[in-house]
Amino acid sequence: MSDLVTLLEVGGPVAALGGGAAYTRAKHPRVYWPTVGLPISTARLLGSYGSVMEACGLTVAPSRLRVLAVKATTRREVRPVPPRRGIIRPTSTGLRLRLRLAPGQEPADVAASAERLRHAWGVHAVYVSTVKPGVVELRLVGFDVLRNVRMPRKATAELLKVPVALREDATPFVRDYRTIPHQLTLGATLSGKSMYLRHLITGLARQSVALVGIDCKRGVELAPFASRLSALATDPDEAAELLPVLVKEMEDRYDLIKARQGIAPGTPDEEITSDIWGLPDSERPVPIVLFVDEVAELFLVATKKDEERRDEMVTQLIRLAQLGRAAGIYLEVCGQRFGAELGKGATMLRAQLTGRVCHRVNDEASAKMALGDIAPEAVSAACAIAPELPGLAVAGDTSGGWSRIRTPYLSLGDAAEICRESAHLVPDLPALKPFRPDTPVQPVESSALAAQPHPVTD
Repeated sequence: MSDLVTLLEVGGPVAALGGGAAYTRAKHPRVYWPTVGLPISTARLLGSYGSVMEACGLTVAPSRLRVLAVKATTRREVRPVPPRRGIIRPTSTGLRLRLRLAPGQEPADVAASAERLRHAWGVHAVYVSTVKPGVVELRLVGFDVLRNVRMPRKATAELLKVPVALREDATPFVRDYRTIPHQLTLGATLSGKSMYLRHLITGLARQSVALVGIDCKRGVELAPFASRLSALATDPDEAAELLPVLVKEMEDRYDLIKARQGIAPGTPDEEITSDIWGLPDSERPVPIVLFVDEVAELFLVATKKDEERRDEMVTQLIRLAQLGRAAGIYLEVCGQRFGAELGKGATMLRAQLTGRVCHRVNDEASAKMALGDIAPEAVSAACAIAPELPGLAVAGDTSGGWSRIRTPYLSLGDAAEICRESAHLVPDLPALKPFRPDTPVQPVESSALAAQPHPVTD
């Protein structure tokens, strides 16, 4: 009986502790990692670093001097030398450490062993990045950060830089318009494409940027943000009137740059410019970001007259994509499909869209349209996105790199409220005033009286 009591006294708390840890790991990984996962993974890494590196083939033969020193001082066996390990830096989502590669090694050798390192040290994933020649950084992620997305606190927005999603390596995915001026975003219905668009608009709404929208779905996607938009077209007819105005605005900005390039003999070198960012602050026009939602609606035609209008609009979009960067005009093109079957000019326009973001799509051909020409290996990753993970996407660019990202949830009401609070930041662009959407005045709620009035009786 005493043994049973002892077993209950000892085994009960241990079982409760183990069950609580398992529940926390499954349901609250952000609590489990710093309390349990971080110490265990750190101990594994410190205790097995040398043997794991040797098993992964990341060691080299010791130098002759090292061999002589070991034999002269000890009798232990001379073992291969692993990469020199730096200080382990814990983070809220994992660990970071730097490795100094041995002579003859390259970062690709470490990257090829990332999956082995993940299993050996009991973490969710291992990512390798090059810091400088001969030094790589290992980023160990302790849990699936894309299951419940929380943006890092350090992810602050700057001018034309919006932290819009979280990468699978727990770093923010920043949409930088000055680095990648134009982007194509594809996704099926309920894939999270609209959520991605909300984060972009709300991030830019707080900045000194002009936002222009073309939403041929009668404005159902962009109309809630009308208070912050400088112009909005809700059907192809309005878009056909708006695009020439944007092209004219671009040409006027080029004239401004050319006027600045009328270089006088004594002009300092730093005042010579080829885009608006070299102009003085007092002369620099405000950047414009054009959002095109459901771009296929601009390509669809029913009559010969519609075909002429379509060709004209596509030509203007291509001109904006080719020349808009220097004039501070950037494109964000969204849709469900985008390929040559849309019509003349579709492929040429897509070639100008440097950035690519592909959410869940209905067929492999759609993923190939977005990623096949820049990162073929990312197509299979885009096709594997499950329907129960809205907001998950594959982001790539023309450099060939790609990664999985996911946008956090943002309700439509909250996004619209941010735009209403930022309505005073709408810049003054006279050319776009005829296209400024009407924003209804919010009714002022009268405060309830503290005491109800009573009728006066005789």
